[in-house]
Amino acid sequence: MTRPKITIVGAGNVGAQTAFLIATKGLGDLVLIDIDEKAAKGKALDLFESIPLLDHTVSVIGSTDYKLTKDSQIVVVTAGVPRKPGMSREDLIDTNAKIMTTIMSNVVKYSPDCILIIVTNPLDEMVYLAKRLSKFPRQRVLGMAGILDTTRFQAFTAQALEVQPQQVSALVLGGHADAMLPLSSLATVGGVPLATLLSSQKIQELIDRTRKAGGEIVDIMGTSAYYAPAASLTLMIESILTDQKKILPCCAELQGEYDQKGVFIGVPCVLGKKGMESIVEVPLSTEEKTIFTKTIEDIKTRYPLLNKYSSTSFLGKLFKS
Repeated sequence: MTRPKITIVGAGNVGAQTAFLIATKGLGDLVLIDIDEKAAKGKALDLFESIPLLDHTVSVIGSTDYKLTKDSQIVVVTAGVPRKPGMSREDLIDTNAKIMTTIMSNVVKYSPDCILIIVTNPLDEMVYLAKRLSKFPRQRVLGMAGILDTTRFQAFTAQALEVQPQQVSALVLGGHADAMLPLSSLATVGGVPLATLLSSQKIQELIDRTRKAGGEIVDIMGTSAYYAPAASLTLMIESILTDQKKILPCCAELQGEYDQKGVFIGVPCVLGKKGMESIVEVPLSTEEKTIFTKTIEDIKTRYPLLNKYSSTSFLGKLFKS
């Protein structure tokens, strides 16, 4: 039986943990790509040695050679410089934009029909750049962030109420930054509205912690999170490859939805075999619309900086050097 091929560019913590979760579910054969050949090959070998203990059989390859990624159904990009204490996601733009240009040239060359899932920060900006560089249709260019931000909101809410996390239903929209939008008005616990269970002050504390959750982990251990991001990625990949059509919050390009066009932002998406098959519009309060719009305008201010990385002159100089 032919299995889907899944390429993960970046064999760091997020990439390696995602590969492991994919293997445990048997979602497809794996190719780990990294500029550090020893890291890619070593982690691939370690993962391969775990296969006899798992319920599924998949192949695992680690390399620097993009030729091995040929005809991948999904390409996940986690490569890039991670945040360090005191850094914002936006601080990474210049370095990671250059990395993204090289990656996209290889992805387009070897897997022109793949679905792209970007994880590299600053997330919303890197998804926009990946779309410009790849020229793929919007259905096949996504960013992983909304699921991660949502699961953090769910986890913090469950902790505050001392209930099982699976009882919490929530949704976080907007950018993967401090201006993200946890929709407390839609949050429920066992079907009960969150506002019935917690004070507005406590709910605001949970929202604030969710917005700063990534930085909290960076401050504690000196690098970015990887277990929750990997679990979020795997959920996206599974919904796409098995055509589950789950509604999951992802970074996607708006083309009229939410009265916006040409911007990449976190919104609920239906994920199926074609990638992002549709965007779900949820009602927003006046205050929520204001925050959502402000986040979009803030992201747009960085688009001119990003556009230079997809210009013909910049790419020419990059690949000659």
